[in-house]
Amino acid sequence: MPSALDTLLSQLDLEQLDADLYRGHNPDLRRPRMFGGHVASQALVAAARTVHGVPVHSLHAYFLRAGQTGVPVLYRVERTRNGRSFSTRSVIAEQDGEAILQLSASFHQAEVGFEHAEPMDEVPPPEACLSWEDWLEPMAEHLPPAMFAERMRDRPIELRFVDPIEVVKPKPAGMRQRVWFRAGSKLPDDPLTHRALATYASDHTLLSVVMRPHGVTFMSRGVMAASLDHALWFHRDFRMDDWLLYDQVSPVAFGSRGLALGRFYTRDGVLVASVAQEGLVRRAARKSAP
Repeated sequence: MPSALDTLLSQLDLEQLDADLYRGHNPDLRRPRMFGGHVASQALVAAARTVHGVPVHSLHAYFLRAGQTGVPVLYRVERTRNGRSFSTRSVIAEQDGEAILQLSASFHQAEVGFEHAEPMDEVPPPEACLSWEDWLEPMAEHLPPAMFAERMRDRPIELRFVDPIEVVKPKPAGMRQRVWFRAGSKLPDDPLTHRALATYASDHTLLSVVMRPHGVTFMSRGVMAASLDHALWFHRDFRMDDWLLYDQVSPVAFGSRGLALGRFYTRDGVLVASVAQEGLVRRAARKSAP
């Protein structure tokens, strides 16, 4: 049986239906909506298929509707611009005739220029940090067995929490969190594969930093959260099969929307990518007493 990573890699290898038209698949996880990182990473691959030999340096995506798990997605690419230094593509992702995501991607051949980067803080190595599975284990007695098994399923991305929040009875824990992540096994050298997987992984845990100051998580009852938009900037080449530190912060939340910012550092402290996301985070309305 293929691993979760093998399955994801096969789903990133989109089926071409026509010029600038692609179809992608996603697993039927029996969840109410498709994972945003999945559709964004496939949209990036669709855009990159129309640009030859030039790496993507940034993408900006808007999540327009919740995607359905297990339903194929069509990706329509518009060749917005071909320049000498930069090329731009626009992608609309559709399910059942409705747009679920709009993505713009910019491609730039690397040039020599000024260089600086904010250094990475000292943090424990991934080997000393709590895994996703160990973090979720205390929920075993609080969730139906089928739901807990789904949360503990094989995943394409390994996660290790530097500063985990309590999962059963969370308490306010500040506006910052750090997470190590990597692909579950060795990857091919193709740079697009690594950037597409980083796009997929970047939607993991990011919105949870918006909830962290308020002592809630995705596992908390009475909380609804969804990504509204997502942006990535790729600064340098990197490998997703080596550990990367995802340093996240939420500088503001207001009006049921929260902003989350993130940075990817290699294990030796090189800043390779930056992320921004705004998400919708609502408390469910309490039912009034009869």
